Amino acid sequence: MCSFALFPAIEPRLKTSDAREAVNPENLLCRSVRAIKEALPESCVITDVALDPYSSLGHDGLVKDGVVLNDETVEVLAKMAVVHAEAGADLVAPSDMMDGRVGAIRTALDGAGYGDVGILAYTAKYASSFYGPFREALDSAPVDAPDVPKDKKTYQMDPANVREAVVEATLDESEGADIMMVKPALPYLDVIARLRAQTNLPVAAYQVSGEYAMIKAAAANGWLDERSCMTEALVAIARAGADMILTYAALDYARWWRESLA
Repeated sequence: MCSFALFPAIEPRLKTSDAREAVNPENLLCRSVRAIKEALPESCVITDVALDPYSSLGHDGLVKDGVVLNDETVEVLAKMAVVHAEAGADLVAPSDMMDGRVGAIRTALDGAGYGDVGILAYTAKYASSFYGPFREALDSAPVDAPDVPKDKKTYQMDPANVREAVVEATLDESEGADIMMVKPALPYLDVIARLRAQTNLPVAAYQVSGEYAMIKAAAANGWLDERSCMTEALVAIARAGADMILTYAALDYARWWRESLA
């Protein structure tokens, strides 16, 4: 079975401070979900639930007077998840790191009749410097403007803090998460291992754009072998305890694996 994790690149003209395009049933992401499910009905489609692709301010939540509004954002995220479920998403993946959003999304999905749609929670998403290539591609970095936080450190996690990941995991599991995600992956193998030891839920890890780009760039310069190093990195993530890995190298790795069986 094929799985797809979708992250939309929204036209600038559709981005607003209230991110209202996020709950438009005809937005790019919803149209993409329907197209994939029509072409590949048995595929698993995972949708990103966060406001930064739709926000003219570049934050994962709503912003007022220089503050990211947690509760107001959670209300929008719950509506967004239902819209994705209506389009055909199998898993919704809240990547925003707002407090209480897993429980609110579960309640909203169940109330709308989508109890079979799962939640892949970004349980431990760190305020990492490895997201650069992704944010550049989607133009989703915070804007440099008055009364707009310059970064996402007020809601993403401190890279030095592993104990918070355990707290977040406990909360997400109690609120109804089906899968827990650690992001990034390689710099946080200890966090993956810690969560694997704590929960019986599946643990996912996201090999993010910066991790992937470093290996690709080094290989392009002849400094290392792409296939062996990318494989070693993915094996390390699995060895730490990840049951699922989100990686931009998925197609390459699938091809290498088939070739190894030939």
